[in-house]
Amino acid sequence: ADNNVMMNMKSNERTGPGIKELRIIPIAVTDPPLLNSVGVHAPYALRTIIELITDDNISGISEIPGNIEINALLKKSREVIIGADPFQLNRIRADIFMQFGDHETENRGDNPWDSRKLVHVYSAIEVACLDIQGKICGRPVVDLLGGMCRESVPFGAYLFYKFKGAGGELGYEVDPNASGWDAARQAAAENPEEIVSQARAMIKEFGFKSIKLKGGVFPPREEVNAIIHLGKAFGPDVPLRFDPNGVWAVETAIKYGKQMEGILEYLEDPTLGQEGMAEVRRNLDMPLATNMCTTSFEQIPAGVRLWSEDIILSDHHFWGGLRESISLGKVCQTFGKGLSMHSNSHLGISLIAMVHMAAAIPNLTYDLDTHYPWQSDEVIT
Repeated sequence: ADNNVMMNMKSNERTGPGIKELRIIPIAVTDPPLLNSVGVHAPYALRTIIELITDDNISGISEIPGNIEINALLKKSREVIIGADPFQLNRIRADIFMQFGDHETENRGDNPWDSRKLVHVYSAIEVACLDIQGKICGRPVVDLLGGMCRESVPFGAYLFYKFKGAGGELGYEVDPNASGWDAARQAAAENPEEIVSQARAMIKEFGFKSIKLKGGVFPPREEVNAIIHLGKAFGPDVPLRFDPNGVWAVETAIKYGKQMEGILEYLEDPTLGQEGMAEVRRNLDMPLATNMCTTSFEQIPAGVRLWSEDIILSDHHFWGGLRESISLGKVCQTFGKGLSMHSNSHLGISLIAMVHMAAAIPNLTYDLDTHYPWQSDEVIT
């Protein structure tokens, strides 16, 4: 071959239709009063729907956590997105980060999540562009991510302590005509017996094969007791996971973690920080998972060196899109870490994106999280 012969690919060369419009649609969806370490869910969860429309009227949609700052940056990104080729995702990403790079260098401080605005903005644009690509090619997004590794994606029952109430217009009141899971979703769950009842109702409705309890609400002894109750109620064939939301001190995490050895499939974020997690891991005979201490590619070297976690819970909203999350799967496979998926309050658009991504990841090792059963206003059709 002639080493002097090179292919010249112009960076601004269009290979498909251009984007002519970026629509930003903030919405609020009913959310029940679920409890976590920082308090109680508001009556409505805020999300932002993004729609990109090409000059031949093909549209693609996506969804991200909603807030004023992210929505403002999405509006500013129109100057980069309008006219862009939805197939040129590397160029779009480079242009976004070049235009708004000051946001990317923000100091995260003690924030355990990678909440830098550009991560969310690019994730939203990327998913919508992949939706457009799939419509142009006549292929599902999973095929654009490398193809299907599994025909179904397993999710687990995601339990919460909660106050009585349906959320939304009802607030802390309930619909007296509700039945089944609709009624259970509105009921209080503040003790082990009520948590078990919640689990039974959710599993009956959705058929989940594993269970996760969000903690960090009540004293550790009470929450460990709830895990023990769940273990007795469902037996060893239903894997259990527990997430204290990072609120325990290292000593507390070790003390109560030992009481759950042999019961939990994994313990998620019992304490904050990679050093703290690594200390807990050295003292417990069970895997640790995280979506709070290793949440970006920049943190992976320390996570591997310290072995602060055995499992990383990915989230395309926080890791910078579906393709970056696929890359995370390869990194986890390289270093022998497990992989699953984090969730926060979301709608069907995010859920479908999560499913396509999960279907394309070969080394998905645990059932995924989803808040979707807690949403009553919006259903996938």
